[in-house]
Formats: sequence, C-alpha cells, structure tokens
Amino acid sequence: MSRRCRKFMRQIHKATTRYSLQEIASSIQSELDRRNLSYEEALNLGNILQDRADTLPGDEIVYAVSDRDSYRRTLELYLKDGVLTQAEQLLLWEERSALGSPTRCIINLWSNSLLFGQGKASRCKFMRSREA
Repeated sequence: MSRRCRKFMRQIHKATTRYSLQEIASSIQSELDRRNLSYEEALNLGNILQDRADTLPGDEIVYAVSDRDSYRRTLELYLKDGVLTQAEQLLLWEERSALGSPTRCIINLWSNSLLFGQGKASRCKFMRSREA
C-alpha cells in the first residue's frame, strides 16, 4: 500500500459525514485520473469508503470507484429500457451475491436507479421464463 493510499485511509476513518466521504472519493478519483494511484488501490479504497458510509447515518449514496458502484451502473444500464429479462435478473443476482451488501443498501441502489430518469419512477417489467 502506497503512502498516498494510507493517507486516504486515515481520512476515510476520520470522516464523520457522507459529504466528507464524497469529497474523499472525488480526491481518490482525481488521483486515479492523474495516475498517482493504481486502479487496484482506488478500488480497495472505494470499497473501504463504501463500508464506512454504511456505518454513518443517512441514506445518500456515496459515488466512488468500488464494486458497489459498478453494480449501480450495471443496474442503471439494465433499467434504461424498463425491462429486466431473466438473464439480466440472474446477472444482477450474481453481482449482488458477490457484493455481499446488506439488503438496505441494495434497496437504496434500486430506488435511486429507478429515479435516475426524469425525476419520476420508471416502470420496470420483470420477464418470466415460459415453462411448458
């Protein structure tokens, strides 16, 4: 772990609000963009940051380079057309189980993803397999 990475770790553990965690996440992203941090270090810091955000009060999402953020982006991509096929449902289930996130966090991701359109909830249809 690099010196820069340890600096961010200390900041994450000292953070008391989700807003301060979002500021740290933005700093991590800019360090990654400048290539001062490797992607693996940024991903590790992002996962630690998301875990820290879960311990703080509030339900705002902290956007950071993390496994949870990739799940959110995948979810938004699948919900864009408003139809979740059986294959998409299975892929989301596998990603969710790999995340090991608490159910409350997943529900927040779903609700925020449904509202990402024009400020109103999109209709989402779940497709069932046709069994004879």
